[in-house]
Amino acid sequence: MKHNAIALLCGMLFGIGLSLSRMVNPNKVLNFLDITGNWDPSLIFVMLGALPVAMIGFKSILKRPAPILAQKFQFVRKLSVNTSLIVGASIFGVGWGMSGYCPGPAVTGLGLLSFESVVMVITIYLGFFTYNRIFKE
Repeated sequence: MKHNAIALLCGMLFGIGLSLSRMVNPNKVLNFLDITGNWDPSLIFVMLGALPVAMIGFKSILKRPAPILAQKFQFVRKLSVNTSLIVGASIFGVGWGMSGYCPGPAVTGLGLLSFESVVMVITIYLGFFTYNRIFKE
């Protein structure tokens, strides 16, 4: 129960950050990608603001022998680039570019009762389901 409450709190904090930076607005992202039209560079500043926070956080957290709420750290073991990674990243990028939503803002948009967010989250789960049916993982 404690883990769920902390996960909820972290998710809410992330959603508040996305809302404050207006990254839940797909037009903000689409305007960032439109470098020949109505270009909006503000996404760069959001990323540049998040980078030092993440770097300091990872550096300090990884000095600990274990996470606070788990037995050990879980790291990605697979470091090679393969066809599945390239295809998955390409599908993700095309979906993000077409919709203006990546998963975080899409889920945050559910709290704002955004119809586009509902459609995006449904298609994300449809992608999960389809992948699992094809590759039986």
